[in-house]
Amino acid sequence: MTSTTLSPVTGPSAWRGDQLRHDRTWIYHLNEAEVAELEAVGRKFVLDDPDLRTVTREDYPLPVCAPAIEQWGYDMSRGRGFVLIRGLQTELYSDALSGAIFFLTGLHLGAPMQQNGMGDLIDHVVATSDKTMDDPTAKSARVRDKLVFHSDSSDAVALFCLRPAKQGGASSLVSGAQIYNEIVQRRPDLAPLLLEPVHFDWRRQDSDAPSNTYVSPIVSIVDDVCSIYAGSTYILSAQNYPEVRPLTSAQLEVIEMFDAITYEPGMALDMDFQPGDIQWVSNFAALHSRTEFVDYPEWQRRRHLLRLWLERDRDRPRVPNFGKPVVGRSEKRADELATIPDVGQFSVKTAVIPRPV
Repeated sequence: MTSTTLSPVTGPSAWRGDQLRHDRTWIYHLNEAEVAELEAVGRKFVLDDPDLRTVTREDYPLPVCAPAIEQWGYDMSRGRGFVLIRGLQTELYSDALSGAIFFLTGLHLGAPMQQNGMGDLIDHVVATSDKTMDDPTAKSARVRDKLVFHSDSSDAVALFCLRPAKQGGASSLVSGAQIYNEIVQRRPDLAPLLLEPVHFDWRRQDSDAPSNTYVSPIVSIVDDVCSIYAGSTYILSAQNYPEVRPLTSAQLEVIEMFDAITYEPGMALDMDFQPGDIQWVSNFAALHSRTEFVDYPEWQRRRHLLRLWLERDRDRPRVPNFGKPVVGRSEKRADELATIPDVGQFSVKTAVIPRPV
């Protein structure tokens, strides 16, 4: 085992949830001019109904919101790692207009990515099943069960609340840098192992993956920027492949400690979504989960979030080959578009209608 002595990470990315509950500066309240611009450009977007695969930010400029959007990007890449946007009047909007505003702001923050084999660029978090996550066939975005802390397969993930749950369903975030700091403080002998590459199960995440596993460290520290790529489920299941070297007892110990610290009281920050809230999160700065929730019986009142995955963190320094290989960018040449089946949600008017699952 390496004997390298590591120092804790400092700066805004290392935070505790029990501290941020009393510091609401992570909530950005849109002003009247910003709301007016988003509504106007969003209505034009709905009327134009462009192909989501080919539309660009230059097609729909947002000059009034540009300074705020730049700040949100900085908050994700170099700040706390997340920001919550509040102030949209979704009770006055159609779902299509809400989806257009959401997708437009995503375009100005990064490149929307495909989220499934259908090529969808906007996906839905809405319960269509009574399964729990103990069922291996359960899809996390389609059930009401609580979720474990995890990283998504993108640089950033965004959630737009169309309708909240009747009860529960809080979005929970935890600082990757703070988890790392706790391990550096408690077990400096184990902390360096987080910087060493381990195998992640790619096949379990994607049945069409080009190989069984990919390799990444759990922690990257470059230019004092700490990035996290976690997922003990996939690290442990990768051990089932004969070509993967077994984890050492020390590696297993630090992975178990990482998970345990994540769930310690005071570490996470819970957000109760309100209609119109948009949460932007860097997958390299914070892990996210969700609490269990109770839905309304009426379909039209059920908890319904829209989700975007973005490729965006070119300005966040990381060690080479960190995290899951990015596949599925929306920025494609015209000849490549023909390879995507023409059954996905490529129009905002259809993208905000959840496909039966």
